[in-house]
Amino acid sequence: MSQVEVSEGTVEAPGCTSPLFYRQSRASSGEAEMSVLLLHGRRFSSENWLKIGTLHALADAGCRAVAVDLPGLGRSSSAEAPAAVGELVPAAFLTDVCERLRLGPVVLISPSLSGMYSLPLLLQQPHMLRAYIPIAPICTDKISAQQYRSIKVPTLIVYGDGDTELGEVSLSNLSQLPNHSVAVMKGAGHACYLDDPDAWHRLLVDFLAKL
Repeated sequence: MSQVEVSEGTVEAPGCTSPLFYRQSRASSGEAEMSVLLLHGRRFSSENWLKIGTLHALADAGCRAVAVDLPGLGRSSSAEAPAAVGELVPAAFLTDVCERLRLGPVVLISPSLSGMYSLPLLLQQPHMLRAYIPIAPICTDKISAQQYRSIKVPTLIVYGDGDTELGEVSLSNLSQLPNHSVAVMKGAGHACYLDDPDAWHRLLVDFLAKL
């Protein structure tokens, strides 16, 4: 196992009054084979990905992983959100963040609240995504069936079988993506990755190995 380096930084984002905070990990030896951008839910931040070991697991798998604190949350709390919760954020927001961080094409991990950020990028800038990993995101009902069917990005839909509300709704909508697979985490709730980090890391690394 390689030694993993975790660093911190900030990045400017369009429309934000202050920069966004991020954590970054990569193995200390060798070039990263792919880049991964981790978003988070409403009550969470990049710190959760650090605490449960996802940043380390991705670095061990040969990835450069960047976990961003979304506007108004975590250590980006002073940055004003570009849209109200539940409204789709223009794709230019994440496009600009990815370009400034030199990420791309990127694997995008998007739980819960972060769907309002990730779905517009998936729809409008699919060439920027190497893969998409939604975890019961919001706003999936704001994309039409025709739009979903036009997106060819490899997608791993993840949800906990205890998430009978948003998990099932998002699964129903996201299953219209033509190039998708589904991973159900048994005995897990809405934030399924927190309930069983080891299982989450196994399915994540297995999926990335097939890209």
